[in-house]
Amino acid sequence: MEPREERASGFRKETVNKILHLHFRDDKTKISSDALLLMAEMLKVFVREAAARGARQAQAEDLDRVDIEHVEKVLPQLLLDF
Repeated sequence: MEPREERASGFRKETVNKILHLHFRDDKTKISSDALLLMAEMLKVFVREAAARGARQAQAEDLDRVDIEHVEKVLPQLLLDF
């Protein structure tokens, strides 16, 4: 099992680092360990909130299963809320 710092709240630090570097113009940009942990925490909160809202949307439609369409319906408001 990876230490808490390496695990980064459910997302591996390497994964978060790669995601962030996809959006940097300069390949030499560095990210501190604390910034990676913070971004990982924000990603965790965002994913959990998306899942919860998707589940509520499915429940509002009287369905027992959450599909990607439910998440797509709540995504615009979720992005505005974040």
